[in-house]
Amino acid sequence: MENNSLQSSFILTLDPFVIPMGGKYPIFIVGLGIYLFCVFSNLTILALIVAEKNLHKPMYFILFSLPLNDLIGITAMLPKVLSDILTETNTIYYSFCVLQGFFLHIYGGGVLFILAAMAFDRYIAICKPLRYNTIMTPYNILIIIILVWGIDFILIISLFSIQIRLNRCRNSVLNVFCDNPSLLKLSCADTSINNILGLFNTAVIQVISVTVQMLSYVKILIVCLATRKSEAKNKAINTCVAQLIIFCVFEFVGTFTILSHRFKNVSENLQKIMGMLIFIIPPLFNPLVYGLKSKEIKKSLIKVFNKTISF
Repeated sequence: MENNSLQSSFILTLDPFVIPMGGKYPIFIVGLGIYLFCVFSNLTILALIVAEKNLHKPMYFILFSLPLNDLIGITAMLPKVLSDILTETNTIYYSFCVLQGFFLHIYGGGVLFILAAMAFDRYIAICKPLRYNTIMTPYNILIIIILVWGIDFILIISLFSIQIRLNRCRNSVLNVFCDNPSLLKLSCADTSINNILGLFNTAVIQVISVTVQMLSYVKILIVCLATRKSEAKNKAINTCVAQLIIFCVFEFVGTFTILSHRFKNVSENLQKIMGMLIFIIPPLFNPLVYGLKSKEIKKSLIKVFNKTISF
């Protein structure tokens, strides 16, 4: 009878932060500032790519997916967490919890697939420059973008389609936000198939992304070492540095987050913060990296800024 009432309940409780006296409003203000900066900076990159004709190139059409994906990740997670900190409600509808988890996993897989697509684009541009325009046609770019989002969507929808069919015997989410592992812990049924599929999906995403990027950058490095033109070498290296930084940051934060849950002496608040980092650091860091490392984006931004000032 108790299980049936839990199964029919639409409202779940989230595990709250332990906030010291007087810390609620400062934490909320800092979090809101981070969120607004991430939204503004990523929307700026998107607007520049759409508005500036000099950015209407294959590289930037593929890059368009990165800030879009960052907005999905941070918007799915941070506003709800900040709202719970401010209102101290810490409740969520089950359907919204599933939706939040779905978008957070879409974001996680999306980052790696997008970076793989960008690495492939740089490989063609640097290693096969004379064939670049014939390979990276608008049709092929569209296919690449569809594959990036399509494979990601299929993997995540398969994961959640078998998760939502499980009977629930608990209504307490042991996290400040919802993800697939948290949702699985609501069930008392056997979740071994879900865990296997989750590991399989993670392995597929990592193998595809890391393999494509590793092969692309190794071949780019070989070409750079072989060329005697220092200007061409520097240009080739500079175009790849931003993507490598973003990939390393994402992998480091992700690994750090996973390891934090393996140590029992880490405080619950610290574990929750570390779990949030993967959805905050890349959206916060990526626009800065591309704004500073990409000369074309920097020039476009300065151009728009100067026009705005002149008005």
